[in-house]
Amino acid sequence: MTTAVANLIAGELVPSGSELWLRCPECSASVGPVSDRDDGSSSASIECESCGTLVHKKNGVWRTLSRRQQVRFAQFKRDYEQIRRSEGRGSNHPAFYLALPFADLTGNFRDQWRIRANSYRFLERQILPRLEERHGSNFRILDIGAGNGWLSYRLALNGHRPVAVDLCSNAYDGLEAARHYATILPEFFARFEVDMNCLPFDDVQFDVAIYNASFHYSTDYERTLRETLRCLRPGGTILIIDSPTYRQAWSGEKMRTERRDSFEAKFGTRGDSLPTGDFLTPQIMEYLSTLGVRWTRHAAWYGFRWWLRPAIARLKKRREPSQFYLYEGQTETR
Repeated sequence: MTTAVANLIAGELVPSGSELWLRCPECSASVGPVSDRDDGSSSASIECESCGTLVHKKNGVWRTLSRRQQVRFAQFKRDYEQIRRSEGRGSNHPAFYLALPFADLTGNFRDQWRIRANSYRFLERQILPRLEERHGSNFRILDIGAGNGWLSYRLALNGHRPVAVDLCSNAYDGLEAARHYATILPEFFARFEVDMNCLPFDDVQFDVAIYNASFHYSTDYERTLRETLRCLRPGGTILIIDSPTYRQAWSGEKMRTERRDSFEAKFGTRGDSLPTGDFLTPQIMEYLSTLGVRWTRHAAWYGFRWWLRPAIARLKKRREPSQFYLYEGQTETR
């Protein structure tokens, strides 16, 4: 049924309660369990009994994109990684990753990480305690769009059980960069290269799903949310954090055009090979509530200058600036 290296098959090799059941990326049949806690092996494989597809673990990351998905996302990943690398994302030093989100030791994106840090503090102080009451102290979290894994790292330090997933797996800005956290955590989290619209997990296995500055990369908000709902247990929670929000859609469209023109001028690519959503509006969130999610919008404090941005934009007759919120979605208990 399966081919495995190291800690894969249910039984004594997998800690009780840590089994994470996977779907085949080619035929969607269940292929069996792996552990939601990384076993330290760099490579492994598990075989689909239905179609014979081998799901591989390489450099510590499970590669769960189908052949069709690999082709579809190839250009987007090349453009995205080129832009991010040219911008100076990531670092060769472990200390950079361990300091996130509270400090950017490269100094390249201090303002962005200040926002991420304030959002994380709000999450940690205001939301996580309520989630612990709702789901227990050791709940399983799906970290969607995990990037280098800093949020999963922080959640694991707090005693939770994150599983980090992202489309990009490179070693400076993607999932392979999370290796820097492995020596710090008593139990390292599992990592999966995925399409957020086609998650490689069987149904109802997670208590909480978090999109941390990532939901706006979706190409279809409804499909993305439905796929997450499939993976959540009844009464689960969805958090959308730090995706740009505008009161009016035209402001978001203008931002999108400005950004793509800037990318083309600086990097030689517009970075638009996929039709990503790029921003949220109150109307979009209202529509997403029809999928059986009750949303509560939270606002962290980013400082007085940030608070003044809309007024300054009106005075200068510019488009409205983006706002960042924490959307907490409570799903039906079914």
